[in-house]
Amino acid sequence: MKQEMHHSARLALIVKSLPDKPGVYRFLNADNVIIYVGKAKSLKKRVASYFNHEASRPGKVRVLVSHISDIRTTVVETELDALLLENNLIKKYQPKYNIQLKDDKTYPWICIKAEPFPRIFPTRNVVHDGSEYFGPFASVKMMNTLLELIRQLYPLRTCNFRLTPENIAAGKFSVCLQYHIKNCLGPCEGLQQEEDYLQAVAAIRTIVKGNIGEVIQSLKQRMESYAREMVFEKAQVVKEKMLLLESFKSKSTIVNPSIHNVDVFFIQSDEKAGYVNFLKVVNGAIVQIHTVELRKKLDETDQELLLYAISDIRERFNSDAPEVIVPFVPDVSWEGIRFTAPQRGDKKALLDLSARNVKYYRLEKQKQRDLVDPQRHSRRILATMKEDLHLSELPQHIECFDNSNFQGSYPVAAMVCFRDAKPSKKEYRHYTVKTVTGPDDFASMQEIIFRRYSRLLHEKAELPQLIVVDGGKGQLSAAVKSLEALNLRGKIAIIGIAKRLEELYYPDDSIPLYLDKKSETLKVLQRLRDEAHRFGITFHRARREKGTIKTILTDIPGIGPATATLLLKKFRSIKKLRDAGSELLTQVIGPAKAKLVIDFFQQENQPEGHDEV
Repeated sequence: MKQEMHHSARLALIVKSLPDKPGVYRFLNADNVIIYVGKAKSLKKRVASYFNHEASRPGKVRVLVSHISDIRTTVVETELDALLLENNLIKKYQPKYNIQLKDDKTYPWICIKAEPFPRIFPTRNVVHDGSEYFGPFASVKMMNTLLELIRQLYPLRTCNFRLTPENIAAGKFSVCLQYHIKNCLGPCEGLQQEEDYLQAVAAIRTIVKGNIGEVIQSLKQRMESYAREMVFEKAQVVKEKMLLLESFKSKSTIVNPSIHNVDVFFIQSDEKAGYVNFLKVVNGAIVQIHTVELRKKLDETDQELLLYAISDIRERFNSDAPEVIVPFVPDVSWEGIRFTAPQRGDKKALLDLSARNVKYYRLEKQKQRDLVDPQRHSRRILATMKEDLHLSELPQHIECFDNSNFQGSYPVAAMVCFRDAKPSKKEYRHYTVKTVTGPDDFASMQEIIFRRYSRLLHEKAELPQLIVVDGGKGQLSAAVKSLEALNLRGKIAIIGIAKRLEELYYPDDSIPLYLDKKSETLKVLQRLRDEAHRFGITFHRARREKGTIKTILTDIPGIGPATATLLLKKFRSIKKLRDAGSELLTQVIGPAKAKLVIDFFQQENQPEGHDEV
């Protein structure tokens, strides 16, 4: 105990001595391992916040604080410096309680090799030998498309010969197949001058950077120059290259070409992770697309996740764009960057595109997880329902009730059962309302709920975690009365779902709960309600038809309920009964009663006022 007090006192002294300046702080555990790295506008205020108001701190933060054994800080000039240093330290030490970047891929680059007559090729290994690297490319397909375009535009060597002037002059090399099929112009034998080769490399460098418009304009000027000199063969070759570039550019341009050198970021998050999409736009063309998943550790805000992603991705993709389009302007001063949160126009269209990329990325990730673990999908939905509906346990077993009647006649009810958010049709039940006369939905609901759960209690069967009644406050109150009578109030969660605005009602609460129209919880409740309605209407229609037939038959003099039931089971409908011959009716109910039925239908078909002879 004394040791703990001494430890807390030492940390308190460290906190008191911290400066009121921007910086980065590091928490270390008893093994002197960094477990958390954070940034702050004021080191003193930010670090002190971890040790103040202990009761109100989130549970994850309390766990982190319990493992802090030492605190180290670095003072920097600006908040931006703190952000960049924090980012680098997280990458270096990967602390246990910091954001985890779920991105373990090695992305490819396009390399322009530092050598005479430079080769241009894709690689995943960046070697610091003076060569130029462009990328990384999140899409290998996009990179290969770009390389294929370059090969069509400019014949380049693919061999790894050392093409120094001395070696070429000494005749050490000879042209290969690539020269004969016109994929190379033969610099190894001095058939292409290095100046001409480097002009092609310069154009390629511009294309790879995304400035395709500049290359097109340069080619257009060259084509016109050849045409004026009447060198039409060369003009045609240049024109074909220009058309290729224009075709490639047209497939990439999605907004106004005046939007030049802009980064676009969009973020969506849930309890466990944040998802950030990045678009790199040059001259209205998207030249980079990348999405990352950031695993939360301490309930980080969207701003914290977004700033971390912007810092990491811009460094990774070597972006120097002066404008960054974001869904909200972060509270940070970033030298050399202007944050924009557009509300309309072409820039808003780019932000919307980035949002769609995040959405599809999340859906794809979720599908992959569901394929690996089919039960994961159900568990996730149940966990979402538990949170959205403020339940004390997962609603693995849900029962939903619906009433049906026709002007008060033939009142019935239906109960459908969902297990793990999926229908369990073998557990569906129909009920004929017995104690209620007239159109009284409240009393019908009270009767059916009582009958259902008194039976489950008598049979000692499993009770559901959630009951859903189709209706508003009235139906819900009636159902609750039955639960109270069975001493089940508070033991089973119960809600009502009203049809008009999809509002959810809780016992003893007059204010309804409204869920997002796109939420998975509401979709499950709607499916429950619709399934109960379908199942109930089907039963009600069948019962009403049977009841109508039975009433007509019992109106026949000499035909009682027993005979009417027998005919109903045999013929199912009045039409089939009318069409049945005397012989078939005699076989079912005997000759005397058969004659009564036949005479009744014949008399029914006689014109009004006609006396049967």
